[in-house]
Amino acid sequence: MAKGDQLHQISSSSIIKRIQELKEKKNAIILAHNYQSGEVQDIADYLGDSLELSQKAAKSNADVIVFCGVRFMAETTSILCPKKTVLVPEYDAKCPMANMITAESLRTLKQKWPNAIVVCYVNTTASVKAESDICCTSANAVKVVEISKENEVIFVPDKYLAHYVTTQVEKKIIPWHGFCPTHVKILPEHIKKQRKLHPNAEVMVHPECIPPVIALADMVLSTGGMCKYARISKAKEIIVGTEVGLLHRLKKENPDKMFFPASELAVCPNMKLTTLEKVLWSLEDMKYEVRVPQAVAMKARKAVEKMLVIH
Repeated sequence: MAKGDQLHQISSSSIIKRIQELKEKKNAIILAHNYQSGEVQDIADYLGDSLELSQKAAKSNADVIVFCGVRFMAETTSILCPKKTVLVPEYDAKCPMANMITAESLRTLKQKWPNAIVVCYVNTTASVKAESDICCTSANAVKVVEISKENEVIFVPDKYLAHYVTTQVEKKIIPWHGFCPTHVKILPEHIKKQRKLHPNAEVMVHPECIPPVIALADMVLSTGGMCKYARISKAKEIIVGTEVGLLHRLKKENPDKMFFPASELAVCPNMKLTTLEKVLWSLEDMKYEVRVPQAVAMKARKAVEKMLVIH
């Protein structure tokens, strides 16, 4: 082991020890999204997708929730856990797709389509959720749209998830033109290249990917769905079309299988802003706290809770 690596290991060990001490002292838990770096995933009490983690927080007896993800995720946790202190270790960790739509622009769209129900992807700000009828995740988007009574559906903000839904249901979908800058970096040629390199591998991709990529996949799954499928799949090699951070978890949980990123370019810079040091500082200084104004939280909670009934 190189000297620099040894120093990093010693430093990391001391940081992790201090984090554990502060967690106990402050009755805190750490949540980490599947796209976080490996070292952050490894210190988490719970690992998963954004909604799954918010639900874990709501059921927890912890007083303090440290959410290692991006801001909208911490907002959702705050909405479901109004009496808990919710912290984000990195203030500037925001989701570009969530910021592609505002509450004002959604209100304008609703005026154009007064008979449409508004289905809001959970990857949105609290103020956008407050303007929506019901939330959805990438795992249950099709089901949420399918069971709605209305035939016209405003779907925000991801146009590619909206497109995927249109291939599964017979309803008029009015999409917002947002997208995930990370998932659009995965191109058809990346999938084809990986298939040539690994001809026996299965291909699973996230529904935030562009339609030509989805067309080449064996399975279209949320991150949680990918984790579940990887455990039961008989394939020994799997090509993964989502943010590369998920591969850390997949490899850890399935040591007998091999996982390959569809593209090494699929890195979310915002997810990677959180570090062990920032988790420590967050617990030491109790910052940065995320709170949603009560009026917004009450309306947004209704949209989230409607989804939880069918999730």
